[in-house]
Amino acid sequence: MQAQTKPTINSSHAEVLARRTEMRTKRLKRKFRDLSLQIIVFIIVVGTWQVLANQKIIDPFFFSSPFDIVKHIVQWAVHGTSQGPLYIHFVYTFEETILSFLLGGVAGILFGYALGVNDLLSVILGPYIKMLNAIPRVVLVPIFILWFGLGMSSKVASGFVLTFFIVFFNAFQGVREVDRNLLNNARLLGASKRQLAQHVIIPSALTWILSSLHSSFGFALIGAVVGEFIGATQGLGYLIAQAQGSFDTTGVFAGMVILSITALAADWAVSKLEKRFIAWRNIRQ
Repeated sequence: MQAQTKPTINSSHAEVLARRTEMRTKRLKRKFRDLSLQIIVFIIVVGTWQVLANQKIIDPFFFSSPFDIVKHIVQWAVHGTSQGPLYIHFVYTFEETILSFLLGGVAGILFGYALGVNDLLSVILGPYIKMLNAIPRVVLVPIFILWFGLGMSSKVASGFVLTFFIVFFNAFQGVREVDRNLLNNARLLGASKRQLAQHVIIPSALTWILSSLHSSFGFALIGAVVGEFIGATQGLGYLIAQAQGSFDTTGVFAGMVILSITALAADWAVSKLEKRFIAWRNIRQ
């Protein structure tokens, strides 16, 4: 019997390994295809822009050109800007964004969870949160500058209000979408509130929360840059405002390109974090 069973086990194991190899190959092919298409679209758009600028079909004064923008960024990186080294402005904006992202994200998760599990609290505070969410939060930036000055605090406050509501509503909805049958079964088995939160509610809501982080970092960056644009002494938003004031279109586009690359890098980092915490998604990928 042992002689007959062993080949069967080995055969099953080989089939599993072959299946995994096949899935891994398909995943790599799909990633290569997606990356290739993204690069092709980038080349078409940037190449068309450069050709139109070279042929004067579009006015380079108003639209600049990709080559001039890259050259401008390199010049900033090597020789610095008229307002100081580029890395100082980048680090300043990045610190504001990270603080806004972390504070707004943590506060949004905590308040979203609290209102999601407490119906009474949700009924009492729900209308006020919806009312605050309806306010165009960008118009609060000048008020924050009046309250906190031109330093980092006003920019963090601007990014915070933009980040908080995105994470809050996703966390709230994620808690509300938890399977009620699963909650009731856990209660029947004697699970405490802490165990319910740790093993049922938070894992179920984690997909919603992590999904909100993709867009919330971008909004934290927007809040910091808008605050710098309105009133600041350093930062990427300050550089863009200075370039705009001197009619330097290339400088404006250069600042936006740096911000876009930063947002893409942050989105990549959040995707890695999402895959780490939600392992079951890797099966589909």
